[in-house]
Amino acid sequence: MSDRQALKQAAARAALKYVQSGMRLGLGTGSTTGIFINLLGAKVQRGELHDLLCVPTSEASAQQAASWGLALTSLDHVTALDLAVDGADEVDPDLQMIKGLGWALLREKLVESHARRLIIIVDETKLVTRLGQHVPLPVEIVPFAAMATVRWLQGLASRVELCRTSEGEPVLTDNGNYYVHCYFDDGIVDAEALSPQLNAWPGVVENGLFLNMATQVVVATEDGIQILERSS
Repeated sequence: MSDRQALKQAAARAALKYVQSGMRLGLGTGSTTGIFINLLGAKVQRGELHDLLCVPTSEASAQQAASWGLALTSLDHVTALDLAVDGADEVDPDLQMIKGLGWALLREKLVESHARRLIIIVDETKLVTRLGQHVPLPVEIVPFAAMATVRWLQGLASRVELCRTSEGEPVLTDNGNYYVHCYFDDGIVDAEALSPQLNAWPGVVENGLFLNMATQVVVATEDGIQILERSS
C-alpha cells in the first residue's frame, strides 16, 4: 500500500466514529469515500452498526453500498440526513472546498445540503491556501449549446476544457449532462462571488465550489489524524 493510500485509509477509518446505528447517512463519491463505504459495509456485516439508511451521491456509490447490503433510499423519501461523509479535491483554511472531480458534484451538493452534519475525509495533500491552486474547478453544464457555455466560461477562467472520454466523446454525468474543468492560474480569488456568478448562467447546472458546508474535515497526516472545524 502506498503512503497516500494509507493516509486515505486512515481518514476513512477515523470518520467511522461519527456514524451511529439508526442514522440516515449520505454517502459521497470518490476514492477516499469508496474506502469509507467498504469499511462501513464491513462494520455493518459484523453487526457493529445497524438500521442505517443511506442516500448515495452517485450510481457508483450506490452500487458499492448495495454490494455490502446497505439499505439505500433517496432524498425523495427522507426529510433530512443525520450525517453525510465525503471526500474533497481541495480544502482551504476556512474549510471551503472544491469537490466533484469524480463526476458527481451535482448529486453531492444536493445530498449534502440536506445533511445536518457534513464530515469531509482527506489526506494532507488536499489542503491548500487558496482554492484552485492545484486542481481545476469542475462545472456541470447542459449538453445544449455546450461550446457556447464553454466560451462564456473562458471569460472567467484561465483555461476551460470540456471533459472527454478516451474515445473523444463528452463525458456524461449520472444526470446526462456534460462536465468541464476550469483552470485558474493564480487560484480562485473570490470563491464566494464566483459560485453564484457561475450558477446564474443558463447553461450551467452546478459548480464544484462547496462553500460553508463542511462541519468538520478529517485530515490524515504523516503525524496522525487532525480534525479541522469550521468556525461559526
